[in-house]
Amino acid sequence: MISWDESSFMTQNKPSRMGRIAAFFLFRVIPAMLIAACFFFGFQIAQAVFGRVRDDAESRRQLPLFAQTATALAGAEAPQSRVVGYQSVRFSESDRFFSQFATNTPQPADGVTPLTATELVATPEPPTVPAATQSAITPNPLPTLFIYADPNQPLEAGGTAVPTVVPTLDRQGYDLMNILLIGHDGELTDDGFVRTDTMIVASINRTTGSVSMLSLPRDLYVYIPGWTMQRLNLAYIHGEAVGWTEGGFGLLRQTLLYNLGVNVHYFAMVNLTGFKGIVDAIGGVDLAVDCALEDLPLIGAEIPQGAYRVNEEGFYVLPVGYYSMTGAEALWYARSRNNTDDFDRGRRQQQVLRAVWRKARATGLLNNVVTLWNQSSELVETTMVLEDVLGLVPLALSIDTSQIEDYRLVRTYHTTPWQPPDGSYVQLPVYDTMRPLLQDFYTPPTENQLVLRQASIHVYNGSGNDQWDRVAAERLAWDGFGAVAMGSADTQTVDTILIDYTGRTKGSSVEDIARIANVLPENILSEPDPNRTVDFEIILGSNYNSCIEQGIIPVSG
Repeated sequence: MISWDESSFMTQNKPSRMGRIAAFFLFRVIPAMLIAACFFFGFQIAQAVFGRVRDDAESRRQLPLFAQTATALAGAEAPQSRVVGYQSVRFSESDRFFSQFATNTPQPADGVTPLTATELVATPEPPTVPAATQSAITPNPLPTLFIYADPNQPLEAGGTAVPTVVPTLDRQGYDLMNILLIGHDGELTDDGFVRTDTMIVASINRTTGSVSMLSLPRDLYVYIPGWTMQRLNLAYIHGEAVGWTEGGFGLLRQTLLYNLGVNVHYFAMVNLTGFKGIVDAIGGVDLAVDCALEDLPLIGAEIPQGAYRVNEEGFYVLPVGYYSMTGAEALWYARSRNNTDDFDRGRRQQQVLRAVWRKARATGLLNNVVTLWNQSSELVETTMVLEDVLGLVPLALSIDTSQIEDYRLVRTYHTTPWQPPDGSYVQLPVYDTMRPLLQDFYTPPTENQLVLRQASIHVYNGSGNDQWDRVAAERLAWDGFGAVAMGSADTQTVDTILIDYTGRTKGSSVEDIARIANVLPENILSEPDPNRTVDFEIILGSNYNSCIEQGIIPVSG
């Protein structure tokens, strides 16, 4: 997850250097962020020509190496036949690599040398150009992926079986650009290592104009090629430590492809100072807190206004409600996990991304990307260039919530909690249940889904709790529905009521709406109206529960 505990942004405005940097970064990052519900970054516009020349020179330099991959293919041993994906076989002893890397501080393993081009197998991504983009700008071909060939891959490591490589996900003919958004904890530690505690894959479908986001827990226990079984957030560190081709991102990219079948083309990495700067530069963000949070003050963050202290230990509770937050307050919201877990924290980080995109688009901050591009280079590390972003700007400006889908793993369903020999707590992927989720992540919304989500919904607050209609409306928007908060109801009620004015028995969204709004079957009323001005109406009661997420512990009081 972009450790919003550790993520960041900044922009610029003319009046002050801080404001200028903030504004520039905003314009640069927001497009990608909005588009893929993710950040868009690049190099200085003044260096664009130089960057083009440099890239061309690098490509020419590597051309002779591509031919050498055939030698690697011919000499590589066939992989041993094993069960595809993850298996439940575990071993009593850990390998020496695991014991050496049991702490968060990585050290190069004995005998591990930097990867060379002759150890790679080339599998190019076939470039396709969506018709919607052709008139604006022809996108660059996506970066070619080189798969690491490891003839000495172990059968077991880190106290468990090493899975075989997972088949690459089927892109179904779509032109997908995958960007890995990384947040690291470099500002919170003094050991010099970058732990990627926040990892969100933003997949931009340039064929259909839709976006999917997938949050990955930092404790996912995976095989890191050329090394051992370890937590996913240590792949970047190891890649940097051993001089892997393309550094930390190169090894993290290989790790995601090996274990999930997801090929990421670019990355953008930030820390938490920049995150606060970008949120402040757009005047803060509005967030619907649908599950109450309880936590201590966090380094670099501020307790949001509206939270209250609950005990002498210094814990604060942020109740369900609708809040306008500064960058430091949004950072606390995105980082907190005292009464939740990493899975829910990934959901909240995606929520912050949506809020930044929504605010930037509403305030017209997405219309000056080229002019403001050059200021972002000092704020974010990325492999994207200006051409990669330009073709995506129209999508960022036009996409609606029904075309943005959010995915995250479910603990004990997509993963199995486990303790390796060092006694830490990790999550083993469950291949059989995770694979369908990942394939859905690559699949855009169907026409039927889009039609169902186009239902108009008015939400009235009869709960007696301030702005709960906005909380419920945003919760519905999270699932692609265009709900509108209508303010207070004429009367207060205990039970939440859903009124269906469509009268449809087939092809209706009433069941999904009722599930998201926690409406009991006996409180769903069918009142068909051919002259209706709205399809559904929700009247929230005092027993309305917006928190339908797993893994969240009730707060004090």
